[in-house]
Amino acid sequence: MKQLTIENLPYQEPVPVLGEFLQLYYVLNPGAAFSLGSEVTWIFTIALAVVASLIVWKAFGLNSRLWAIVLGLLLGGVLGNLTDRLFREPGFPVGHVVDMISMPWMMPAVFNVADIFIVTGMISVALLVVSGVGFDGVREKDREASATDADAEGAADAAPATGAEER
Repeated sequence: MKQLTIENLPYQEPVPVLGEFLQLYYVLNPGAAFSLGSEVTWIFTIALAVVASLIVWKAFGLNSRLWAIVLGLLLGGVLGNLTDRLFREPGFPVGHVVDMISMPWMMPAVFNVADIFIVTGMISVALLVVSGVGFDGVREKDREASATDADAEGAADAAPATGAEER
């Protein structure tokens, strides 16, 4: 998508897709959201590399398809922007990120598909954490209920037999 943007869109000129609702607008972003922190781009590169490494490391212990999808989205977005930081001008590790999607009615920002994956992934992570879904796919309340049932069974097995049961 980014290469298609570079090859086919005019630089910093809006191309209406759905009027003012959705436009393609090719820019090079030296910073983070809203071009903030353009003087310390190398910090974003380090942060993206750390996040990507943590996601890959955590993926080896996953037993949840839902978590795998969410972390895959997040990893795809992180790697998309990290690649720009590493290989685009002005050079390693301060490259500018290619952005191309604009929705002027909603916010004055231009973003890319990787950004969409990152935001969607982070919202999904928050929802999974809040709803108590573990990396094994089991909800915390189900895990607690299962443990309570197991404790009750264990207590019943350990209870001394009464005379009535022996007859």
